Amino acid sequence: MSVVGIDVGFQNCYIAVARSGGIETIANEYSDRCTPACISLASKNRTIGNAAKSQIITNFKNTVHGFKKFHGRAVDDQFVQGEKSKLPYNLHKLDNGSTGIKVRYLNEDKVFTIEQMTAMLLTKLKETSEHALKKPVVDCVISVPSFFTDVERRSLMDATQIAGLNCLRLINDTTAVALAYGIYKQDLPNPEEKPRNVVFVDIGHSSYQVSIASFNKGKLKVLATAFDPYLGGRNFDELLVEYFCGDFKNRFKLNVKDNPRALLRLYQECEKLKKLMSANSSDLPLNIECFMNDIDVHGKMNRVQFEEMCAQLLMRVEAPLKSVMEQSSKHRDEIYAIEVVGGATRIPAIKERISKFFGKDISTTLNADEAVARGCALQCAILSPAFKVREFSITDAVPFPITLRWKSQTDESVGECEVYSKNHAAPFSKVITFHKKEPFDLEAFYSSPNELPYPDSRIGRFTIQNVVPQPDGDSSKVKVKVRVNMHGIFSVSSASLIEKQKGEAEDVQMETEPTVQNEGRPEEQVGDTDWQKNYLELSKVMVKQTDLCLYLYKFLILLKDGDKQDQVASSSKANTKVKSVDLPIWANTTRQLDQDVLNNFVDYEKKMIIQDKLEKERNDAKNAVEEYVYEVRDKLCGIYERYVTEDESNRLTIMLEDTEIWLYEEGEDQEKEIYQDKLSELKKFGEPIEERYREHEGRPRAFDELGKKIQLFMKAVDMYKQKDERYQHLSAEEMSVVEKSVCEALGWMNTKMNAQSKLTVAQDPAVKVAEIIQKIQELEDVCHPVFNRPKPKTEEPVEEGDKNNGAHNGPAAQQGADSKALPHSTI
Repeated sequence: MSVVGIDVGFQNCYIAVARSGGIETIANEYSDRCTPACISLASKNRTIGNAAKSQIITNFKNTVHGFKKFHGRAVDDQFVQGEKSKLPYNLHKLDNGSTGIKVRYLNEDKVFTIEQMTAMLLTKLKETSEHALKKPVVDCVISVPSFFTDVERRSLMDATQIAGLNCLRLINDTTAVALAYGIYKQDLPNPEEKPRNVVFVDIGHSSYQVSIASFNKGKLKVLATAFDPYLGGRNFDELLVEYFCGDFKNRFKLNVKDNPRALLRLYQECEKLKKLMSANSSDLPLNIECFMNDIDVHGKMNRVQFEEMCAQLLMRVEAPLKSVMEQSSKHRDEIYAIEVVGGATRIPAIKERISKFFGKDISTTLNADEAVARGCALQCAILSPAFKVREFSITDAVPFPITLRWKSQTDESVGECEVYSKNHAAPFSKVITFHKKEPFDLEAFYSSPNELPYPDSRIGRFTIQNVVPQPDGDSSKVKVKVRVNMHGIFSVSSASLIEKQKGEAEDVQMETEPTVQNEGRPEEQVGDTDWQKNYLELSKVMVKQTDLCLYLYKFLILLKDGDKQDQVASSSKANTKVKSVDLPIWANTTRQLDQDVLNNFVDYEKKMIIQDKLEKERNDAKNAVEEYVYEVRDKLCGIYERYVTEDESNRLTIMLEDTEIWLYEEGEDQEKEIYQDKLSELKKFGEPIEERYREHEGRPRAFDELGKKIQLFMKAVDMYKQKDERYQHLSAEEMSVVEKSVCEALGWMNTKMNAQSKLTVAQDPAVKVAEIIQKIQELEDVCHPVFNRPKPKTEEPVEEGDKNNGAHNGPAAQQGADSKALPHSTI
């Protein structure tokens, strides 16, 4: 079973696998460890990754990139509309209002959803993994930004299904980095000791994320997260592009923004310039040949100018750092280390501001580009039964508070409560008890829309069905289990109705607010219950006030009496009978793909994979013809020149030239079978020449080997005739067969060598190397069984001192006895 971690970035993707006792980052077919998040669609197939990136300029309308943040978003979304002007391809509004991408594919206008585009990218990453591992890849762990909402996470999960992957977990980027950092640490505090707090800063191409994690041996807990989803490396690229667009307009009278190809080229060059300025503070040139209208452009920039230009962006670095410290209630002195990853953290000004905020040097022990993918692979290994990994529990944090609102279908009364607070432990389950007489709706939503980097705070509506009153007309007790799973996705996982049986005691009256209790797994039970938290907060405020202390005393007495009453009630119910009935739940989550639509997408992805495979085979067949034309033409004037007649050379040369012309004209776009037939036709004339060359090179060595065998066996026959003791155990009939076979082989060799000597190298050979090898094998089949038959053992008297030597007949045995003789015993 494969264990794969995938970092799906805005600009690039990384794949890491667990094997050979460690984590390894996979290189693609270009020997590059990063694969561009880029898909190019054409009339015959689609290309993904490095091949697609090379077509950004030439096929810009059909080359899709920078679509990661469109997951789960409507095309009318303010963010989508802001990005639309920067994209060379066209966006399209789908029937449900979601964002689609319109391209030209298979000579037709097609609209693909964001889930389909991401699935194409995941398909490529899956193929790359399978090629490296030499086995199928299904299970994986994929990273997502920590600020992704429920809708965006569901959208990405749909993309993994379309690609045929089983995503074991969607893990937050900074959590994956924290796992990659902590699991190898041998000096972490013991569980009972004070944890080690580490800040993780991830500034990638499009977003900025910060988290604080506490570490103990075998344990990782995310305390707080903060982010700026609109600050990343591309923002710095855009400032450079804006500067040079203005510069080129003034100096060269070029309006770059009106030319998509020129604008894309400028983006590429500005990104390179930004990276160079991170390592060099002197003036650096920017030169682009034939930029627009056959005009060469040039400019320059240095780090000081760049930092002045980016002052407003650099001021935004501090806000998430301050926020995460406030959320965690940690002082800077309590921070053990600050680990930075992501490509944009290489900008010196960003590193300086992070270091200045914490008052200590930042750490770069992790690979800035691959740390997220490595953390994903580690999480996949932990979840996979195929690997034995050191025990390491991971407790993530809910990024936004989640509130649940309920309403009966006929009753207008509405209630709500916050079920998950910000930075609540996840994954985590809770059970809410309702008293209802009829079906009711639960609406889940994020309760802090101002903090949400998404325009819609709704998560979904869940209808609890088949709720009926008790036989006596009272309200039924309904237990509803809600959960934030390991993907960070909220769901109403189950609902059950508690029926009263005959003789059952009356239930206690439900409180105004629903009872919320934890029914998670032991490792998911984190923190105190709500009343304990309220008591602790109350005691902190009131402990110094006399009157309020008296109130607190009475409050504790009431709690004690309440506990006694609960114990009495529970003991009275111990012998009563209750029946739990599972209730159906109808879920309507925001922008969730229907299962039928998802199945259609899965089928269409398989068809596109088949189409890509067929096109690859067609291109391979075409390339084989082209390669053969160039190879044979080169060798006709080189190593094949001696082995071809003038007429053959002229005829084959004309065929090769005609084939080359055909390839670039009517043969430019033909079926695979036509290319295969064309190659077979060329080989019919070219292979005899190649065979002559190959036979001429190999024939002398083959004849030499046959001659050695004949000489060896003839010598053995002569020694037999001279009564050599090594062969006296062989019979005369056997030696007669051997002698006859040797003489026949000698005669055959002389005949063939004489016939070959009368031919030129440009003629077909009289004997082939394969025939000579076969003759050698025939000779060995006759002679070897005879000469390798051992002598029969005979009893010979030996001296008593030599009994331990185990003397045997034959020269080989005697030689062994002489060389390994044991010393005589002395008495």
